Amino acid sequence: MPRKGPVPPREILPDPKYGDVIVHKLINKVMKDGKKSVAEWIVYTALESAAKEVNMHPVELLHKVVEKLKPEFEVRPRRVGGATYQVPVEVPPRRQISLALKWLVEAARERARHRGSYTMVERLKAEMLDVLQDKGGAIKRKEDTHKMAEANKVFAHFRW
Repeated sequence: MPRKGPVPPREILPDPKYGDVIVHKLINKVMKDGKKSVAEWIVYTALESAAKEVNMHPVELLHKVVEKLKPEFEVRPRRVGGATYQVPVEVPPRRQISLALKWLVEAARERARHRGSYTMVERLKAEMLDVLQDKGGAIKRKEDTHKMAEANKVFAHFRW
């Protein structure tokens, strides 16, 4: 008989080098076309060089970056009558981490279009260092999400 109810989340194993789940999730976000060894090299190199610059342990640095990027609120569309409202909702902890890592990688990839042709290692490192200084594309994305939730606070009563 098939199981009823929600499917439990897949267990993600910690990465081989640091034994940290968030590092592994970042590697998976950076990975393109299934090239995991390339993604691992990019993440490890970027983490180590950024950590050396700010004199921290690489895993500690990543955790600090993710903590700064975690959104507390986001807006979700909700149809009421004929209208669609952007309703602010709290972000669950797992989604906070996912969004933080997604924004970090997207902002790093976006850097190439605006500035010279850096390598992905340099862009990821630069984005992480920018987040620590409360600037950069990923921080802007978080602030925009919070502004949107704040602006639509009047629709919070549609959160059922």
